[in-house]
Amino acid sequence: MNTNFKKITSITKIHKKTKVVNFSVKTNENYFANGILTHNCYMKRHKPEGLDIATNTMDILTAINNHCTFADVEKPNQTHEEYITYDISCNEDFALHLKYHEWQKIFDFFKQHPTAMGSFATKYVNPELTTYNPKGKIRVRFSLMPQTFADLLEPNTSKMIDRIKAIDAFIDAGYDVHINFSPVIVAGNWLEEYENLFHMVNDYVSYKDIVKAEVIFLTHNEQKHKYNLINNLPGEEEYLWVPTIQEDKVSQYGGKNIRYKHDLKSLFIDKWTKLHNSIIPWNTIRYIF
Repeated sequence: MNTNFKKITSITKIHKKTKVVNFSVKTNENYFANGILTHNCYMKRHKPEGLDIATNTMDILTAINNHCTFADVEKPNQTHEEYITYDISCNEDFALHLKYHEWQKIFDFFKQHPTAMGSFATKYVNPELTTYNPKGKIRVRFSLMPQTFADLLEPNTSKMIDRIKAIDAFIDAGYDVHINFSPVIVAGNWLEEYENLFHMVNDYVSYKDIVKAEVIFLTHNEQKHKYNLINNLPGEEEYLWVPTIQEDKVSQYGGKNIRYKHDLKSLFIDKWTKLHNSIIPWNTIRYIF
């Protein structure tokens, strides 16, 4: 993988989000996203090969501090009861790319900050993170999907059972931990697959009173779809690009995309939620779309 280290010169475009976190970056062009602040679902849409790493960590943390000082956020809200949350890994998997970052310095900033809290989603269990206690000021959102889908669509990532078992371990280490059910893919016996996944979560998560969830149904990007086909990348596009049950969507961040048709998606969400709540009702859903 080609890794590019560079300073980020535009670090002031911090954008408000209403569901995942309170704030993230406004645009992807500045690659502020690839460095520190920002859900890795956008990364390969804008940069299909390689990785950009920011080298001016303190400049970015200063920008977050300045932003947080004047941020207008009503608390409590569904992102957190007390703190203003900042997504620090929108365009990469922070846990996977930990070795490229001054991560203890980043975590120290959030741990010591009276208002700001860091958050990132990951598909990778990195045990090195458990050597640090962030005192609840870093939220790790472990991404989960049925292993059958992950074997095709998430090669070389941690197995679902390992991600699920890591939830308790990371809470014990001092992290705030949520589940990121993303992307939810409607294909084959998808509800049966999710039923098995929910039972695994119920069996292995002990901290049932504090682990919440976010749920995001599949959105696929047109350019990424074409790139996958041209380059014969691992994964089954027939699961991701299904125009018969999907519709066009122009995304603020990700360009021209395709998502499940509105009426169908409402039915899918209803079925998924009923199944989820019948097995793991303790896993409060922060949001679902």
